[in-house]
Amino acid sequence: MIWTLQIKLLSGHWAEKDWAATIALDASSTLEDLHYIIQQAVDFDDDHLYGFFVARTPRSRDRVRYNYDPDDEEDDRLYTTTLESLFPLPKGRKLFYLFDYGDYWIFQISRTRSKPFAAQPGVDYPSLIDESGEKPEQYPAFE
Repeated sequence: MIWTLQIKLLSGHWAEKDWAATIALDASSTLEDLHYIIQQAVDFDDDHLYGFFVARTPRSRDRVRYNYDPDDEEDDRLYTTTLESLFPLPKGRKLFYLFDYGDYWIFQISRTRSKPFAAQPGVDYPSLIDESGEKPEQYPAFE
């Protein structure tokens, strides 16, 4: 099934303007897949660590983390956790994507109210449905 997700930029070291996108993607996509989808949507270089977490707010300490841990060979949740296994989220919880632990780009990911639908022939997924605001610039030029 194809789901539509809303991806909204909440903060980042260089975040100056609002940005959001609605993307259609397969519900069986993993968190790693979602990482690459977001990277492509904002035109970032994939050159930093990243992770996902489920929490009440982006600053909540009470969170469930999904990030790569090179010291834990058993932790492959980024590569095996699918969107359909995460949603629906527990009441009051949201899914967040954190990219670049230095510049601290945080995006909130939520399902839209659109009903899941079968993949349409000839349409490549993921697919950008809508975009608003101005894309953030990962590395702004300095004067």
